[in-house]
Amino acid sequence: MINEQTWEFVRQHATDDVRKLALQGTKDADVDMPMALQQIAGRQTALKKLPSWAAHDGVVYPPHLNMEQCSSEQTARYKASLTPNPSPKGEGDGVFVDLTGGFGVDFYWMSQGFKERIYVEQNEQLCSISTENFRTLGLACSVCCCDTATYLTQLDHADVIYLDPARRDEHGGRTYDIADCSPNVMELLPVLMQKADRVILKLSPMLDWRKAASDLQHVAEVHIVSVDNECKELLLVLESAVRPLRLVCVNNDHIFEVPSSNPKHPTPFTHHPTHLYEPNASIMKAGCFDALEERYAVRQVSVNSHLFLSVDEIDDFPGRSFEILAISSMNKRELKDALTGVGKANIAVRNFPLTVDQLRKKLKLKDGGDVYIFATTEADGAHSLFICRKIG
Repeated sequence: MINEQTWEFVRQHATDDVRKLALQGTKDADVDMPMALQQIAGRQTALKKLPSWAAHDGVVYPPHLNMEQCSSEQTARYKASLTPNPSPKGEGDGVFVDLTGGFGVDFYWMSQGFKERIYVEQNEQLCSISTENFRTLGLACSVCCCDTATYLTQLDHADVIYLDPARRDEHGGRTYDIADCSPNVMELLPVLMQKADRVILKLSPMLDWRKAASDLQHVAEVHIVSVDNECKELLLVLESAVRPLRLVCVNNDHIFEVPSSNPKHPTPFTHHPTHLYEPNASIMKAGCFDALEERYAVRQVSVNSHLFLSVDEIDDFPGRSFEILAISSMNKRELKDALTGVGKANIAVRNFPLTVDQLRKKLKLKDGGDVYIFATTEADGAHSLFICRKIG
């Protein structure tokens, strides 16, 4: 696919600015310049997104859009944990089928523990790239250039089927609803459940997970996956057997599983709080705030604030932690005392009548620094400012 002259150009300019290289060009007619630029840009992205692949000389990278849409190594490894009894040595039983193979990142990690691995993709270029990459990476598998629905009619049975439906329409615009994605999982659902013991779907994090689970039925597990506090993926695990729904919130290495039973509200503590907590993006997406009160010795500032307080520091709270330096009402004298010596601060508003800019102007504070101010409305309706210092 790529001649040696092009590969040599890629190696020589691996860390160069791709835009400048495009303008400069090359005098060597044997260098496929568009392909060289694609490889240089792809590997620079992979260094952060797919470090294990970037370490392999000879991995071929697809066009920018495919690199943008593919999973990161971190999220792909997490998805691999959702397959039954994965073997780290790549030696196992069963059949794994990825019906929307794409660049093959999820397929590479998720299929490791299976004896038979089948990659399905209708884009011929991606099939060609993936075939080369799987050979380079040492993954024995079958590559099928075919559309999802057609392959499903040929499939006998699989232990796990994985789909990551394309979330763009024919005009390139973004789509989010399950029925608007390609392939349409809603239409394929009956045959998917007939052909596989377990179906794993990767959906847009913009979707309401409760509605998605209700629409699809058969949903046994919901996994909301964030990286560095940015929600990246909504994963649904479908099984024919009926069991209580499992809801898991993931942020990097922190995993918080929501209890299946309805938690009881603990009695709010009356002591003066010393610490404030902001849940991570996955928990915010899940909306499992009552479960946090059940698991940890915290209480919500109010039901709409999504901020939590404690009288002692909690080391393993799934989110950002802050030490409370002062608590103030909007009274001018109280504010003056609470903000003595503070010239700048990071401001956030939650369930509060003023915007960040309006509050910053009112407080006459610059942006930044080590002080964090959370402006919110407490359960009794009082508007309060929590002046804090971040922990860790």
